[in-house]
Amino acid sequence: MRVEVWSDINCPWCYIGKARFEKALEAFPHRDEVEVVHRSFELDPHAPHEARPVIPLLAAKYGMSLEQAEAAEARIAENAHGEGLPYLAGGRDAANSFDMHRLLHFAREHGRQPELLDALYRANFAEERSAFGEGRLVELAVEAGLDGEAAAAVLADPEAYAEAVREDEATAGAMGATGVPFFVLDRRLGVSGAQPAETFVRALEQAWESRVTVPLTPLRSAN
Repeated sequence: MRVEVWSDINCPWCYIGKARFEKALEAFPHRDEVEVVHRSFELDPHAPHEARPVIPLLAAKYGMSLEQAEAAEARIAENAHGEGLPYLAGGRDAANSFDMHRLLHFAREHGRQPELLDALYRANFAEERSAFGEGRLVELAVEAGLDGEAAAAVLADPEAYAEAVREDEATAGAMGATGVPFFVLDRRLGVSGAQPAETFVRALEQAWESRVTVPLTPLRSAN
C-alpha cells in the first residue's frame, strides 16, 4: 500500500502531522508493506527567497497583532511538544520552499528522502540557525547522507526537479487539495490535516481492507 503525503516545509502542522502519522503507522500491523512517498506543496509559491522573521509574516498574513501571532505560535509549539517534537515558538524564519522541494525529489532518487525531510523540518522548526541561510541546504543534504557536490549542483540549476515539484502540485490540485498536510492512501482515501494518530490508524485499516488486486489508475494532473 502506498501513502502519499503532500506537505510544505514551511507548514508547522505538516511537521506535527508527520509525527502523528508515523505514530499510527508504527501501530499498524502491515506497516512493513506500506510505502510512504512525500509530495510537494507550496503554501505560498510567491514567497520571496530571502528569509524573514515568521512572527511579522504571520501577523500580516492573517491580520493579527504581533501579540496574537506570538500566541498562535505558542499554541502550535504546545501541540508539537505534545508529540515529542522540538519547536521554537517565534525566533525562526520563513522563505520560499521551492528549492527544498526540488532537493527532496533529488533525495528520493537516492533513497534518502525521509532523512532529508526530517533534517529540513528540524532545521526549520527546532533550530535557531535559519534553514534558509546560504549553503545551509547543502549542509542539511550532507547530514541526510547525500553527496554535497551533487546537492549543490541541483540547487544551482533552477530547472533541476522543478517539473517534478510542479507535477506534485498539479496532482494535489486535481484531487481538490487546498491545504496541507494532505494524506492519500492508495489513491482511494484522503485524510486532510494533522489528525490525531487514532484517525490515521482507522484510515490505514480502512484503506488496507478495501484493497483490490487490479492495478490502480493514477489521477491525471491538472495540466
